[in-house]
Amino acid sequence: MARSEPRERLLRTASELFYREGIHAVGVDRIVSEAAVTRATFYRHFPGKEDLVEAYLDVEDAHIRAAFAEAEASTDNAVARLELVIEGLAADVARNHTRGCPFINASAEYPDAASPVREAVARHREWFRSTLTALLADAGTADPELAAGELVLLRDAAMVGGYLDGWDRVRPAFVAAARRAAGLD
Repeated sequence: MARSEPRERLLRTASELFYREGIHAVGVDRIVSEAAVTRATFYRHFPGKEDLVEAYLDVEDAHIRAAFAEAEASTDNAVARLELVIEGLAADVARNHTRGCPFINASAEYPDAASPVREAVARHREWFRSTLTALLADAGTADPELAAGELVLLRDAAMVGGYLDGWDRVRPAFVAAARRAAGLD
């Protein structure tokens, strides 16, 4: 779908509200009102609320993909890239995900694994895991699949722990555990 300022406003508004208050807690009328668009404009860009939720998750996915691409472009050294990714994941939680993981939060609100929202979550998580596996393999990690699984779990836990206990308390444990899982310590 073509990008337009009203569509981007809808998406920005919905993303902020969905993340802060929950997806089901925020209705289309509120999104339309706060984005200062008409209902017709909303439906021209998103056939329904679930389509907007999928677009919200696509934006979240694009942000993390961009962070990985930035690490990839910054150095040819695989170990240095891995270190950048771990630090980048920590920085992302501190800056952008202080209320937990948007993918986990969306999954909690869409329990049907066959729903389009859950399929979007599954695609993101599979990309994340496979990208970590490839990065770990390039860095010479002994068991890259196992280490990738550990890093996925650590990131999930870090987002929840950061929300519940505060990121300043969780960050050192996340970074240390992630470095051990990646074979950097």
